[in-house]
Amino acid sequence: TLKRFFVLHFIFPFIALCIVFIHIFFLHLQGSSNPLGYDTALKIPFYPSLLCLDIKGFNNVLVLFLAQSLFGILPLAHPDNAIVVDRYVTPLHIVPEWYFLPFYAMLKTIPNKTAGLLVMIASLQLLFLLAEQRNLTSLIQFKFAFGAREYSVPTIWFICSFYA
Repeated sequence: TLKRFFVLHFIFPFIALCIVFIHIFFLHLQGSSNPLGYDTALKIPFYPSLLCLDIKGFNNVLVLFLAQSLFGILPLAHPDNAIVVDRYVTPLHIVPEWYFLPFYAMLKTIPNKTAGLLVMIASLQLLFLLAEQRNLTSLIQFKFAFGAREYSVPTIWFICSFYA
């Protein structure tokens, strides 16, 4: 549900932060390993300086995060976010990004949701099929058999995106 989704999005950053702190703790406790694989007693302890650098970096990130979250929200806010929500009607000013327009048009033009989803998956499969041309002989044979394929897919996408 949506509530669990929000809870997970709230908890995951704290889990990631705990993993980072545990990683830094064990890295400073053990020390970095030698890529050559041999162990020597001639080690230089980097404990105080690395800890100070980590704390300084954490403070810099914290200051940037607080500045963005406290002062950077209002200039980035859009006035459409203040519109009262109607859960049964999609607002007309909301359109997908340009790279989602063909898929949006496919879903809007086909009234049956399952058929629209199947057409959308078939168009993606067609793109993957076109990307699977590996050698020149199969490419020439495919072009010979399906000569108009370079023009058909963009034409269909153009028609679907502008006449939806």
